[in-house]
Amino acid sequence: MPIEYESVKPLIGARVHASRNDMSDPDFVRECLSLLDDRLVLVFPQIGLDDKEQLAFTDLLGERYNFVKQLTSGDEEDVYKITLDPEINKTPEYVLGTFFWHMDGVMEETPPSKASLLSCRKAAETGGQTEFANLFAAYEHLPEEEKRQLEGLTVLHSVYSAVRPVLELDVTPDNFDGIKKQQEHPLVWQHDSGRKSLLVGTHADRVVQLPLAEGRALLIRLLEWSAQPDFTYRHQWQEGDFVVWNNCGALHRVIPYDKHSGRTMHRTSVAGNEHIK
Repeated sequence: MPIEYESVKPLIGARVHASRNDMSDPDFVRECLSLLDDRLVLVFPQIGLDDKEQLAFTDLLGERYNFVKQLTSGDEEDVYKITLDPEINKTPEYVLGTFFWHMDGVMEETPPSKASLLSCRKAAETGGQTEFANLFAAYEHLPEEEKRQLEGLTVLHSVYSAVRPVLELDVTPDNFDGIKKQQEHPLVWQHDSGRKSLLVGTHADRVVQLPLAEGRALLIRLLEWSAQPDFTYRHQWQEGDFVVWNNCGALHRVIPYDKHSGRTMHRTSVAGNEHIK
């Protein structure tokens, strides 16, 4: 079935007009996958999916994937409840780390998840918006000379770097469990489709081929470039909103919010099938 949508911004985002019944239509799902490659972020305003419906849509998009099962429990298998409520979330450092630009699953040995899906169960009164940045556009709009300079560079990504902004100075990988994971990836990701994107984020710790200060300065510049207004979209959540994004082509972060706000999001993920190369 033809999908009805409107672009949110020229380079990122689509607001999809759909019913809950559409979400179980395989033809509609195929259209969503195609649109996801083009627009990177799909917004379904106040569609109000429950966990079972979200999981069913996730399964239609691809193989279900849960890389944070140990962090929280949910009423439904493979639904990650994103909240700062200590009764639900055992590791708030990881949620606080989402205040900074990142891509899900970069430090795993498996390919990063193909898509992430987020439902708003309760929005924060102040803050709590989610921002997305188009990494394909960030690469494609670089000057050709700079693109050549970036080819062949590799970057060490680490969980420690991702959560370092929210940790006290005396916390190190040696005295805090769970932050030793790291992976080395190309700075420019050559996708199976032939397109290229930058691979940056707060988890990008250093450029292997460059002195530490020079490499980190480069990573900061590229992250600032990727997060410029033309390449980004900020979503103002309302209860019942459902957003799907291309996790291999977009960074995301949440605007800080009061930990007592009750803000609660339910996330599911689709397994990736594309190794970073």
